[in-house]
Amino acid sequence: MIKPIKATAVIPARYASTRFPGKPLALIKGLPMIQHVCHQVSKAKTVERVIVATDDERIATAVKVFGGEVMMTRADHPTGTDRLAEVAERIDAELIVNVQGDEPLIDPRMVDQAVQPLLDDPQIRMGTLAGRIDQLDDFYNPNVVKVVKDRAGRALYFSRAPIPWPRDLSREELAEALDRVVLYRHIGLYVYRRELLLAYPQLPKTPLESLENLEQLRALENGIRLHVAETEFVCHGVDTPEDLERVSRLMSELNS
Repeated sequence: MIKPIKATAVIPARYASTRFPGKPLALIKGLPMIQHVCHQVSKAKTVERVIVATDDERIATAVKVFGGEVMMTRADHPTGTDRLAEVAERIDAELIVNVQGDEPLIDPRMVDQAVQPLLDDPQIRMGTLAGRIDQLDDFYNPNVVKVVKDRAGRALYFSRAPIPWPRDLSREELAEALDRVVLYRHIGLYVYRRELLLAYPQLPKTPLESLENLEQLRALENGIRLHVAETEFVCHGVDTPEDLERVSRLMSELNS
């Protein structure tokens, strides 16, 4: 009997952070945030292995304490994708999922939604997620990355700018039409076929990637088909200590 293909999830985790040093080890309900992320991702049906990739011994020790798997990586990686590629060189996995280490409330079904298209279609080499924008301020916020896609679910473009631009609607009219106008925010969870991931860091940085400061544009500028799966689930990322307090409250409410 042929064993069905499943993905390996890799969670890049750095100790250094300008806004929140030591973030992966920040405690939520008495447990380090990285433990919550690993626990949630391990529940995804399409994932058979979860690895934390770090260059910091403190994070590695914490992961080992709760029984997680960790791989030490070089400290000079410019991006999380480069760190992911180093791990990919050392494991045997056809599909590799890049999960952000600051999403302690990530729903495991989000991972499955991103992975499933690559299981269904071997021609898809890279996948990601998007969710509907339901707050107008998010549409105009440059910190919220927007994505537009074609009818087959392939990404056409990612931008910090409001796209697609509602030419004939004022801001007030757009606010009233948000339940009818489909606008997407990008969610930074990626799935790669191993051969693409290994080659990705070798691709030169591209003009649009540099202009928008969005690494995923490198894929589009190099003609890589990037499938965007839609999710109804919401992310609750932790970028600051204030975010940590908010997520801790949410977790307490969910468990009450």
